Amino acid sequence: MQASTLAAVSSNPQSATAPRWTVAEVLELYELPLMDLIWRAQGVHRANFDPNAIQRSTLLSVKTGGCSEDCSYCSQSARYDTDTQRERLMPLDEVVAAAKAAKDKGASRFCMGAAWKGPKDNDLDRVLDMVREVKALGMQTCVTLGMLKDGQAEKLKDAGLDYYNHNLDTDKEFYGQVIKTHTHDDRLDTLDQVRDAGINVCSGGIIGMGESRKNRAALIVQLANLPQPPESVPINNLVPIPGTPLADNPRLDPFEFVRTIAAARITMPKSWVRLSAGRQEMSDELQALCFLAGANSMFYGDHLLTTGNPEVDRDDALFARLGVKAV
Repeated sequence: MQASTLAAVSSNPQSATAPRWTVAEVLELYELPLMDLIWRAQGVHRANFDPNAIQRSTLLSVKTGGCSEDCSYCSQSARYDTDTQRERLMPLDEVVAAAKAAKDKGASRFCMGAAWKGPKDNDLDRVLDMVREVKALGMQTCVTLGMLKDGQAEKLKDAGLDYYNHNLDTDKEFYGQVIKTHTHDDRLDTLDQVRDAGINVCSGGIIGMGESRKNRAALIVQLANLPQPPESVPINNLVPIPGTPLADNPRLDPFEFVRTIAAARITMPKSWVRLSAGRQEMSDELQALCFLAGANSMFYGDHLLTTGNPEVDRDDALFARLGVKAV
């Protein structure tokens, strides 16, 4: 994409008249000198957000393990021999207590994840109670429950759900090398149901699963070219988990991860771009570079679904060193 076009995108952020992105155009972004790419991404970021504000979300696994799906990166699949134990859906009072603790530590959004292909109606009823109770605390609510059936998104909306997370994970071309028990189109169908119900969409992907740079660019394009881009875009850096098919994957070049953050920011100017899984392995300097490239959201708390996350004290110290504030 030519510099003049990029400038137009920066001055006229994502709207009904914004250009539709192509894989070739996003690849051109990836191939820019890193400093030029970050400069452009930071310009887009400053046009749409406070550059010194980071949204903080806390993630809790409310139902862990025993999932029937075969996602190659996931320790919760019943198909793989990992250290993750199968657990029942958490009691409501324990979820509310965790949400209160997260709020007290400074999180503004509470995300609840369940290891299901999709929720059964009786399980969904219990999750709806969780959403209502967490919402009553004054926090934003988010759930990730797998693929939804007709009518379930509307029930979540009525309960007060703010965000539904359902990542595309990777682009359509590479998808079958990571997951075979459902399709890329299945994921898009759930996103359509969420959007139609009036719930904010949280959808991103996982980088470092063996995909090519073209695959990464295509994932960004698929997200940016949705009828309405996701309000929240989590970018995960693969955490190889023993026992999963991707356990021995080599670590991704950190600068490639930064390039992905920048590409997401430029193509989705109004979206919150979140540093998600893999942040525990990042240095403070790498995280700061990601913020400079346009990331303005993060998972906050010592644990994600089944992997670690930087300790709260470390994050608080980093915020102080950088002079950024939580929102």
